[in-house]
Amino acid sequence: MSCKGIGEFYGLDGDLYERQYRDHLSGYRSWDQLSHATDWILFEKNIGSYVGIDEVALSRGELYTILINKEAKGKNGSIIAIIKGTDVKTVCDVLLKMSRRRRFQVREITLDMAPNMELIARTCFPAAKRVTDRFHVQKLAFEAVQEMRIKARWKALDREAVDMAVAKAKGERYIAPTFENGDSLKQLLARSRYLLFKKESLIY
Repeated sequence: MSCKGIGEFYGLDGDLYERQYRDHLSGYRSWDQLSHATDWILFEKNIGSYVGIDEVALSRGELYTILINKEAKGKNGSIIAIIKGTDVKTVCDVLLKMSRRRRFQVREITLDMAPNMELIARTCFPAAKRVTDRFHVQKLAFEAVQEMRIKARWKALDREAVDMAVAKAKGERYIAPTFENGDSLKQLLARSRYLLFKKESLIY
């Protein structure tokens, strides 16, 4: 719950309580990173052996580069750095503020397949093993399979159009061949968009 919400719950001026907490109780005004917090923040002590780096849009479509300690599992001490933008030089200038000992402590860094993230990882954590995020690999595999499925469906549609024309020329009624489930090839290829990636145990 926000400070404003807590204040309103107890019958106080929520906005005033929020300002008082920010300006007097929280220590925000004397924070050692206040002068550059809009551009970057760095918590060097949160570094660990296994880290992850990625870009995220926090607000209004603005991109930020975030470095996290994966061993903290999203809890206290997870965030190592938040840097405005994804430019290699900008991000490296901040991360290289960490001591060499801290940076060489990283044994493995997880990242996507963006060239800028690869260069940042190599420059700032040269001793770390670089691992591609499995979700990005899965996404590439999904897109490749879908492309094959779409091509196969267009091929099936073209084949069916030819077979229908041949049947019509012979004065016969065209009946599309079907599988055991009653689907024709084009129907099966249309319905299998998500079926291809379902666990076998969930299909039936």
